[in-house]
Amino acid sequence: MVHPMLIQGGMGVAVSSWTLARTVSRLGQLGVVSGTALAIVLARRLQVGDPDGRMRHALEHFPFRDIAARVLAKYFIPGGKSPTEQFKNSALPTLQPGNDLMELTVVGNFVEVFLAKEGHSGLVGINFLEKLQLPTLPSLFGAMLAGVDYILMGAGIPRAIPGALDRLANGEPVEMKIDVEDAAHGEEYLSKFDPRAFCGGEPPKLKRPQFLAIVASATLAMSLAKKASGHVDGFIVEGETAGGHNAPPRGPLQLSPSGEPVYGPRDVADLEKIRALGLPFWMAGSYAKPEKLAEALRAGASGIQVGTAFAFCEESGICPELKKKVIQQCLAGNTRVFTDPLASPTGFPFKVLQVQDTVSDSARYAARERVCDLGYLRHLYRRPDGTIGYRCPAEPVEDYLRKGGKIEETVGRKCVCNGLIATAGLGQVISGEETELELVTSGDEIMELTRLLKPGRDTYAAADVVRYLLSQTKQTS
Repeated sequence: MVHPMLIQGGMGVAVSSWTLARTVSRLGQLGVVSGTALAIVLARRLQVGDPDGRMRHALEHFPFRDIAARVLAKYFIPGGKSPTEQFKNSALPTLQPGNDLMELTVVGNFVEVFLAKEGHSGLVGINFLEKLQLPTLPSLFGAMLAGVDYILMGAGIPRAIPGALDRLANGEPVEMKIDVEDAAHGEEYLSKFDPRAFCGGEPPKLKRPQFLAIVASATLAMSLAKKASGHVDGFIVEGETAGGHNAPPRGPLQLSPSGEPVYGPRDVADLEKIRALGLPFWMAGSYAKPEKLAEALRAGASGIQVGTAFAFCEESGICPELKKKVIQQCLAGNTRVFTDPLASPTGFPFKVLQVQDTVSDSARYAARERVCDLGYLRHLYRRPDGTIGYRCPAEPVEDYLRKGGKIEETVGRKCVCNGLIATAGLGQVISGEETELELVTSGDEIMELTRLLKPGRDTYAAADVVRYLLSQTKQTS
C-alpha cells in the first residue's frame, strides 16, 4: 500500500475538525479528525443550531435512521440556544453506558468521518487516546461505519485495538480490558460493544482500517508488533516536543528549574530497531520543515506527522479569535510552551501554550469553580464493596477525597475536558455569557508558524502548510 507522506495530527477536541481533515485529504495527504469526545462535540454543535446544516446533512446519511432521529430530537435547537443558556450535557462515560450515550458516541464519530470523507477520494484517519478507554469501542464502530481509512492511537499501549478492528469489520462483538485502580489481583473489568445489538439485527460488513500506533520508543513499537491482538500496520514515532500529551521520561521523574520534565538520551527512539520491524513509520515532534521531512525520509520513514502547523491554520477548529491571538504572539516573539507534569488527569505530561485569559493564566484558572461535568478523563476505581466508582483529580477536591483519592493527586490538575472543548468554541456557559476557559496546547515549534505567513497576513491555510512541507520533494500538491 502506498501511504501518504504527510499525516495531519489529530489534535485536541474538534481542533482537527472534519473541515481540516477533508482539506488535507483533498491535497493528497492523510487528513485526520480528532476522535476525542465527539459525542459532546455533536451534541453541542446541534444545540447552537447547526448553522451551516452540515451536522444534519451527515445525520441523514447515518445508516440507522431511527437512531439518527433520536439524536436529532434530543439535541437540535432550531436557531440555536441563547448565549446565556447552558449546554445540555449527555451522560458521563461509564463502564456500562446507557443507550443514549452509546448512540450519541457512535453517531458523533460517524458524522465527523463522513463529512471529512465526503466529496473526494482521499484518505481520512481518526485519532484516539488509549488512556480515554470507555468510549473507544463504540467510537471505532462509528468511524468504521463512515469508512474511515486509518485509526491512530497513542497515550498508552493500544494492544487490544488491532484485534477489535478485525472483529468490528466482521460485525462481531468486541471487548477490551479497562484499567481500574485498586482492583484485586486477578480481577478483570471489560468494556463491551456488540454491533448486532446496536444495529438491531445483522450488522454491515465494514472495511478494516489501517492501524497506526503512536509510540515514543522502539521498545513499545516492538512489543506492539509482536504482542498486539491483531496486525499493527505502522507507527508514528513521536518525540517529547510534540503538542498535547507526551510520554513521560524514562526512569525517575526529574524536573527542570522551570518545573518541566527532563528528557534525556534514553527518551530518543532507536530508529534502527523500529526500521528493522519492516513496517512503515512516520516521525513526529518538531518535524514541520522541508529539511526535517527529508531527514525523516533518509532515516527510512514514510514521512512525517505534523500537528502544530495545522492546528493554527484557517481550517482548524480553534476559535478564529484565539488563533489570531496566538499568531500575534508568535509575530511579537513572546510565545512560550510549558510542558506541565501535573495539568492532565491522565498523569501524562501535557504541553500548555501560555496565552492570557486561558487555562494557562493561573489567576484566572484559580478563580474557576472545580467541576467534573464531562467525565472523559475520570479514573475507574474499585470500591471496598467490589463495585466500580469514578473519580478525577481535577474534580472538586472534597469529592475526590471522599472517593478515596489522595490530596496530593489534586494539586495542579486542570479540567482538560472542559478546557479543550472551549478551545473549539463550544465551552460550557458558567454565568451570563462567560464560558469555560480555553486550554491551548501546541508543540515546541510554535514560533515556526511565522514562516507560513505571507507578508502583511496573520492567517494561513492548510494548503500553505502542505505546499511548504513538500517544497523540497518531488511530490507536489
